[in-house]
Amino acid sequence: MSTEDRLVYMANQIARNFAIAGEKPAALATADHIDSFWDPMMKTRIFARATRPESGLDPITVLAINYLMVRGAPSAQSQATEFGNVSQGGGSDAG
Repeated sequence: MSTEDRLVYMANQIARNFAIAGEKPAALATADHIDSFWDPMMKTRIFARATRPESGLDPITVLAINYLMVRGAPSAQSQATEFGNVSQGGGSDAG
């Protein structure tokens, strides 16, 4: 599996996890997650892949990527991407 194929797989998994919330909330949550946790090179590669006719991206994932490319990062969509003070409990250990 190529790096881009792996990124498509990961982005689609994220979108599927949020899909229960409905199309728009899921797309915003997916965009928020990708913006918060993916490094710039990963984002650059998925953005380039999204412009291809046969990108392999699911519809919610396409909405999320398009949102990021056009509008930039949405506000935090879940507690998973709301970061508090380092001294507060329940902070993320990502990155």
